[in-house]
Parts: sequence; C-alpha cells; structure tokens
Amino acid sequence: VKSEGPKLVPFFKATCVYFVLWLPTSSPSWFSALIKCLPIFCLWVFLLAHGINFLVSHRSASRILAGLIFSAVGDAFLIWQEQGYFIHGLLMFAITHILYSSAFGMKPLDLKAGLLMGVVSSSCYAFLYSYLSGPFTYLVAVYIALIGFMGWRAVAGVQLCNDLWTWTKLSACVGAMLFMVSDLTIALNEFCFPVPYSRFIIMATYYAAQMLIALSAVETRNEEDFRKRS
Repeated sequence: VKSEGPKLVPFFKATCVYFVLWLPTSSPSWFSALIKCLPIFCLWVFLLAHGINFLVSHRSASRILAGLIFSAVGDAFLIWQEQGYFIHGLLMFAITHILYSSAFGMKPLDLKAGLLMGVVSSSCYAFLYSYLSGPFTYLVAVYIALIGFMGWRAVAGVQLCNDLWTWTKLSACVGAMLFMVSDLTIALNEFCFPVPYSRFIIMATYYAAQMLIALSAVETRNEEDFRKRS
C-alpha cells in the first residue's frame, strides 16, 4: 500500500479540485467535463505508471484501464444528461462493468455470493420498476444485472473464511460495493425522488470506487515482485 500511495497523489488532488470548485450542473461545459473527468484521468496515469509491458502482459490490469477510459467518456456524457445524453452515459458505464467483471474473472465461482448479489439486484430493480417508463424499463434492468454481476465477481474474490484474500481483492470488493451505492443513488435521484446531498454522495462514492478498483489491478505485479524476492 505504501508503495502505491505516492502514485495516487495526483488523483487525490484532482478529486479535491472537483469538490472545491463544485461547478454548477445547470451550466454544462467542456471545462466542467474536464474537472469531473480529471480524477479518472489521474487513475489512467496511475496504471500507466506501472509500465506498458505490465498492462500488455496482464489482461486484468489492461481491462481495468479500459474500464476507466469508458468511465471517463460516460462522465462526459452525463455532464449533458439534461440535453439527452443520459442513455449514452448509461451505455458507457455498462461497458465499464463488463470490462471490470472480465478483469475480476470467474474464479472462484462462489455461488452463495452470486445468489446474494442476485437478491440485492432484484430487490433494487423491483423498487425502481414502478418509477420507470419507456426504454428505461429495460435499460435499467440490463444495467442493474451488469453491475450486480460485476459486484458478484468482486465479492467472490474475497475468501475471508479460507484466508485466501489479499488487500487488492478486498479493494476490488469495496470498490464494487461503493460503485453500486453511487449508481443506486443516481437511479433514486433520477427516477424516484430527490435524494438529499445526492451529488456529493454520488461523486464521493464513485471516485472512491474507481480508485479502489484501479488499486486492485496492481495485484499481479505485487505477486511477481514477491516471487522475485523469494
């Protein structure tokens, strides 16, 4: 953790800039899009700092980087969501969750975690269903299924009972849960009712989630370093 901390300093500074400027959402602009996406750009740099060869040779890390790229595009679309780009942002983040799920992999399977995430996802959609109309009835269902699947794969990697967990797997798990909290808050605020301090909750949990998921990508590198020292 100590070795990765300094590489995240630009991300923390960019996140502070976003919350300090707190640009109004009522007047979207390319500048506000840049400020919103800047922390994610810094996470690109964080992963790239580990070396191109590392990203090329480790699919999980390269897929997380690709997910961060689609996330930034989704963030930009959501700046103009009132102008009709909400679905575009939804699509970008759906691709992000597919990439993250692929990065986390299918081993171990952990069907109990899958069942739990299925129940949580189904309950969320059941609550939202009466507020949805038109294409959102189906789009939100698909999106919830994708983020629920991503959450399952992240949770499945943490085997606390078998003492097989690592700090990076735990990081992916917590990051996925925070991502789900962020997106659920968006859904409630967008389709159901105004959520107090929604923007702060959405962005704080979102940035934390992306940082933790980006951190999970360095696990393979740490394992290689450990083997070399051994």
